[in-house]
Amino acid sequence: MWAAQAWLQDGWQADVLLRPGADGRWAEVRAGVPCPPDAHRLAGPVLPGLVDAHSHAFQRAMAGLAERRDSGEDDFWSWRDRMYRVALRISPGQLRAVAAQLYVELLRGGYTQVCEFHYLQHTPDGRPYDDPLALSWALADAAAQAGIGLTVMPVLYERAGFTQPGLREDQRRFRSSAQDVWQAAQALAASGRPLLNAGVAVHSLRAAAPESIATLERLAESFDGPIHVHVAEQLREVADCQAATGLRPIEWLAHHARLDARWQLVHATHSTREEIEAVAASGAGVVLCPSTEANLGDGLADLPGWLAAGVPLAIGSDSQVTRAWPEELRWLDYGQRLALRQRNVSAAPERCQPGTAARLFKLAQQAGARAAGFARWGLVPGARADALVVDLSSPNLLGVPASHVLDALVFSSPGRPWRDVMVGGRWVVADHRHDGAAAVAREFVPAMELLGR
Repeated sequence: MWAAQAWLQDGWQADVLLRPGADGRWAEVRAGVPCPPDAHRLAGPVLPGLVDAHSHAFQRAMAGLAERRDSGEDDFWSWRDRMYRVALRISPGQLRAVAAQLYVELLRGGYTQVCEFHYLQHTPDGRPYDDPLALSWALADAAAQAGIGLTVMPVLYERAGFTQPGLREDQRRFRSSAQDVWQAAQALAASGRPLLNAGVAVHSLRAAAPESIATLERLAESFDGPIHVHVAEQLREVADCQAATGLRPIEWLAHHARLDARWQLVHATHSTREEIEAVAASGAGVVLCPSTEANLGDGLADLPGWLAAGVPLAIGSDSQVTRAWPEELRWLDYGQRLALRQRNVSAAPERCQPGTAARLFKLAQQAGARAAGFARWGLVPGARADALVVDLSSPNLLGVPASHVLDALVFSSPGRPWRDVMVGGRWVVADHRHDGAAAVAREFVPAMELLGR
């Protein structure tokens, strides 16, 4: 294949030859090559797909259905109670239908890999399924149907709070020990399914005892895959952690967990300068989910602090209120603009990075790959052959100079920017069409009719 413009490691390059191998990885990527007569000439500029580094697929069934307030106050905790009602009803078949719809939408939104922070484990009455991985396989089947890459991360979840001995009754489907998590991850990784890999996760410090986190760390001592944890999303969570342990959540992890490059701190909304420095020193990364963090009223992360410290920064769709990475990157910077009353907060001209979109995209590309357990990612030989072909006829891109295409993709909307999407060397979206989208939608609608009540 040949593209007049493609985003390589150093940004936009002209006249790029792209050759996927039979193994679904890039065999050759070279810039400055005249278009060979036998090459497939791509219809627009080419970008690598991004990793959606944090997803709860079942919450797609709630998107748009929790935006009314029936009492004096509405916050993260009241939203969580409504979310539990969906979690208690959804079946494996419904989860597959909801996840397949989500994954088609994520592909259309420019993601080619998704990390599922998967804590929905058991039957509605809290008993294990005959196959304990029934719900994990439902996600894997949905990803295969959509054609997206999937990282499943079974979640350690054993108590309702720092001072609670166990789970609440409405959390009964989430119960999982360190051993359960490790065995599930091993089974998923050994399945041999294309485009499927596995990591492990800790729901949060409030939901897992220190000794259980230590056990999971011992089990994963030689594991080179990702380890994710929710941390410091809400101020109440920070206060509860301080009351129970004497430390803030990120501070506790820095002192008691063996943080390294495998670890991803999801949300990391409320942090101190000292905590940011400790995370930077450990090599761990951060995953921010701007649209969900805004929707749930979490607060704003210290984006300038994380950027200045050089901490890897990935993005995620989390609760699925937004399912496209341009909007996540847009709101990542817009939140800071509103708080600081400045523009282009994430740009760094002093580092020869004057473009806000370019800097955030490059960070999300690199950190997202680590969050999903990939050593190589992007339009480089050896990486999986994933690609996004930009539709320059999209309204938000009409007349935009080639050098500003990424800026307009992120900061000018609405649009329908992705003409074609490739995953593992196979076109899963072509000329805006996903061959399985209609069938997926037919299964999604009846599932929503039951779950959305």
